Amino acid sequence: MRFFNTAGPVRCEKHYCLPPLTRFDLNEILSLIDQEKYFVLHAPRQTGKTSCLLALMDHLNREGKCRCLYVNVEMGQAARENVREGMSAILNQMASMERAYLSERFLREIWRDVLEKSSPNAALNEVLALWAEASPKPLVLLIDEIDALVGDTLISVLRQLRAGYTQRPELFPQSIVLCGVRDVRDYRIHSDQEKAIITGGSAFNIKAKSLRLGNFTQAEVEMLYQQHTEETSQTFEPEAMELVWDLTQGQPWLVNALGYETCFEIKRGRDRSQLITAGMVIEAKENLILRRETHLDQLADKLEEERVRNVIEPILAGGEMADRLPKDDVQYVEDLGLITTRGQLRIANGIYQEVIPRELTYTTQLTIAQEPSWYILPSDGRLDIDKLLSAFQQFFRQHSEHWIERFDYKEAGPQLLLQAFLQRIINSGGRVEREYGLGRLRTDLLLIWPYPGGVQQVVIELKLAYGSLSSTIEKGLEQTWEYADRCGADETHLVIFDRDKNKTWEKKIFSREETYQGRQIKIWGM
Repeated sequence: MRFFNTAGPVRCEKHYCLPPLTRFDLNEILSLIDQEKYFVLHAPRQTGKTSCLLALMDHLNREGKCRCLYVNVEMGQAARENVREGMSAILNQMASMERAYLSERFLREIWRDVLEKSSPNAALNEVLALWAEASPKPLVLLIDEIDALVGDTLISVLRQLRAGYTQRPELFPQSIVLCGVRDVRDYRIHSDQEKAIITGGSAFNIKAKSLRLGNFTQAEVEMLYQQHTEETSQTFEPEAMELVWDLTQGQPWLVNALGYETCFEIKRGRDRSQLITAGMVIEAKENLILRRETHLDQLADKLEEERVRNVIEPILAGGEMADRLPKDDVQYVEDLGLITTRGQLRIANGIYQEVIPRELTYTTQLTIAQEPSWYILPSDGRLDIDKLLSAFQQFFRQHSEHWIERFDYKEAGPQLLLQAFLQRIINSGGRVEREYGLGRLRTDLLLIWPYPGGVQQVVIELKLAYGSLSSTIEKGLEQTWEYADRCGADETHLVIFDRDKNKTWEKKIFSREETYQGRQIKIWGM
């Protein structure tokens, strides 16, 4: 029985899969290879790059016009700035891949001798030249994880490939594809030898084109899940499929991980007579987040980088900082797959939108001394939101400076602190859905709390005070009403953070109710 794959390259005989060669424009790639071009294919991690490269190698070798070899150079990362060790690891891996994929040993027989007699900064060039000269057909080299290499080792590889470019196809590979997370132009390489930062674009200025491997389309997500239905007769309700798309926006690892968790891990999902529901997808999503799966854990690590913080922080704060966002940083964070620039600049998908604030406040959640039982009404099991927000108001007054100072993302500190406080309570049985984005001037939270009599839905709108308090409230009431109307929420609250250090807490702290278009909205100032 096939299953959804979440680790390593896809094998269509074992995994539900989209044919890898349909993931990109195959005709364009074949045309670039025929034209003897060197080019880049990049995409975020766990998007399917390796699966596509392996399929491309098989296709080219079956076609027979050239000899194609895939090689992963990540093993050279451990060498760091030691170019000789890096080249040794890369050349050894190339020889292993030649034996595995082409059933040949030419590279195995020559690479050690070449490295011993040549400078490490020329050994790769020499090996490729000798291999091309001996090959009866033009060579095509697919180099994966190129941006895993570090410093001088990466510079040396790029420059040696560039040096051999003019000798192709007789004395050097006809075409070379560099594959990694980022476009080569975005490499900022710190060189120990040259005591400078060298851009990948200058070290590899022979690049003809950069291609990006995209996410699945909504139709492709449905096609992938349909394979499970065809093999097991287990169906997905339309609401479940729509939710998968909303949560993943087609990010391949997330799509497969939700499918595997829902159909192979959750007990009800393993019963093939059971319909896969939206509730099961939500349960699967929570399981992935709580387990801090490797893919999501790697995402959390990236949040610590300054270039990532420069972009993510204003999005979390909902501020108007577009003119202050460094263009190169935006491109870098998009290449990592964390954001999308289509339409409004925003977090790439619903799961990342939830994971990011939860990861940024993880230790805060653990150390906030609050118990869920304090805020659960004994009469019916609903949350006492007034009591909860009143407690946070006092907590924020007493501890905000201390807690926010701990955050790397200080501009979004008030919003993150409230989300940590809520998450601490909600973790015991509910969930928080979030909407935020650059220029929205607000963060929308929807608390969903199941209780014996039904499901409680509470909208909490977060805003920073801009201009006068009255204008902030006026706009906030409109935004809160719109979000609550869309969600069909039972209760609505508007929280306004005033960061004016010249105001006393007595002026900042207040609560009152307003009626906006027939809906009662409680306003909390802090």
